[in-house]
Amino acid sequence: MNFQVHPSSIIDEGATIGNETKIWHFSHVCGGAVIGEKCSLGQNVFIGNDVIIGNNVKIQNNVSVYDAVYLEDDVFCGPSMVFTNVYNPRSHIIRKHEYRKTLVKRGATIGANATVVCGVTIGEYAFIGAGSVINKDVKPYAMMVGVPARQIGWVCSCGVKLVATAEVACCESCGKMYRIENGSCNPL
Repeated sequence: MNFQVHPSSIIDEGATIGNETKIWHFSHVCGGAVIGEKCSLGQNVFIGNDVIIGNNVKIQNNVSVYDAVYLEDDVFCGPSMVFTNVYNPRSHIIRKHEYRKTLVKRGATIGANATVVCGVTIGEYAFIGAGSVINKDVKPYAMMVGVPARQIGWVCSCGVKLVATAEVACCESCGKMYRIENGSCNPL
């Protein structure tokens, strides 16, 4: 075992956990889950059966990653953010066959207390502000805030909001350059 698990956590038989991953207090990983290397699962994290988590993913305290949610490498999930997997839940109707796939692409950040409604894709390096509600697909490098979330700009892969002049944007922190055209942002 090349990963760390706090004694208060439960790892069901069959779960795949990568090297150097750390699982903190009172967490539960179901048997069908696949978790990559160098991940960190904070206190009270739940990981469902039909979940794939890439490498170097940080999941902060009180986050549940339910079935049909997939996180690529380098994703950050802030404290108490929420994923859903059924669009129209009812207690008296079983809808496990209606789970909608949610995909969070490489490097994306989801802020504390944000909600991601099932069936969406969050693009590479997108930044979801704290408390936002995502109910539609998010473009790569988009900065999203509000309820429902709306795009307020573009963000660098380092996490700093880009300053755009015409069709070019430069990160004031790391100097990386981006081309903004036709409603998309791409590194140069």
